[in-house]
Amino acid sequence: MADTDALHPEQLGTYFALMEAVSLLQHAVEQQLRAEGDLSYVQFQLLARLADAKGQLTMTELADGVVYSRSGLTHQAGLLEKAGLITRGPCPDDQRATLVTITDTGLARVANVLPGHIQVARLLLFDPLSDQDVHALGDIMTRVRDHMRSQPPRSAAPRKRRKNTAVGPQSPAEAQEVTGQTASPATVHPVSTAAGAAQGAA
Repeated sequence: MADTDALHPEQLGTYFALMEAVSLLQHAVEQQLRAEGDLSYVQFQLLARLADAKGQLTMTELADGVVYSRSGLTHQAGLLEKAGLITRGPCPDDQRATLVTITDTGLARVANVLPGHIQVARLLLFDPLSDQDVHALGDIMTRVRDHMRSQPPRSAAPRKRRKNTAVGPQSPAEAQEVTGQTASPATVHPVSTAAGAAQGAA
């Protein structure tokens, strides 16, 4: 089948079911994070990844791990720094890199929102699934994610001037069109990151 051929009904149904489920999950997660931690979804991702990495990552490493625009990521990091949740400074191993460090206040914020975050994930994602379902879903989504990430990292892509200068993530609807239809914005949140954040915040 050529890459430009229309998706057959089963593929199309799977695509839209996935996008809708992820959108519903992300919406619930964002509501919980705003209510309990005054954090956006991407801000929680940054803090959780830093906590999971024992406190420090470069901006490049964060950009490669978080699906977000470079300018948007820098803006969000600035907001977190202003709130005292992270600090930014030169990397001792590479003066061209910016090292991001989560503060004790940032770790406490992650610890505060994490129980509710896990509750939302369990209620919406895992409750309707059996252990066998979870194993199968994890295997499938790991293969899909690894396939998507087999492309060069985002930090390696050349910078391009864009007409749209709005800060924020590019949605799947902007990134691609499927048979002339678009899907709701969604970003897959790795549940393992939440577990790692719990360990880092402990």
